[in-house]
Amino acid sequence: MVKYSSEFKIQAVKAYLNGIEGGNIMAERLGLSRGLFWNWVNQYKNHGEEAFNNGYTNHSLEYKLDVLHYMQDNGTSINETAAIFNIPSPSTILQWSRSFEAEGVDALKPKKKGRPSMKKEPKKNQPSEGSEEALRAEIERLRMENSYLKKLKALIQEKEKLQNKTKRK
Repeated sequence: MVKYSSEFKIQAVKAYLNGIEGGNIMAERLGLSRGLFWNWVNQYKNHGEEAFNNGYTNHSLEYKLDVLHYMQDNGTSINETAAIFNIPSPSTILQWSRSFEAEGVDALKPKKKGRPSMKKEPKKNQPSEGSEEALRAEIERLRMENSYLKKLKALIQEKEKLQNKTKRK
């Protein structure tokens, strides 16, 4: 996707408004889609040069609902609504509309960006030393350790038997 500078947009729109060329011809000459060019013209008519000085914006839930209600109440198209509310991309409104229809108001709430923080799990309460729970936990740990060592001893003995067999041959 190509990003055009605000100066480029202003020059193109002013050239059209001064009557140098028709809008469709100008869009074609500049290598733009007609829809994009007409969005620029409508934004300029509604907001002047300030229409093209937008940076990244994070719209609130109320703002999104206002835009959708305005569009529904007045019967304006997505392109007209984007020009009136100075939203650079009409597809943004389309996305809001589809999300609202599918999931309701909750879909329009701003979402937290970025990776979730890595919160450490709170440590479980360690039983106090000498308590019955602590002693039971220690007994269980020692049993597991004992069974592990028995398995390890059995594996070593099995390995020694295999080595003795291969030496005899």
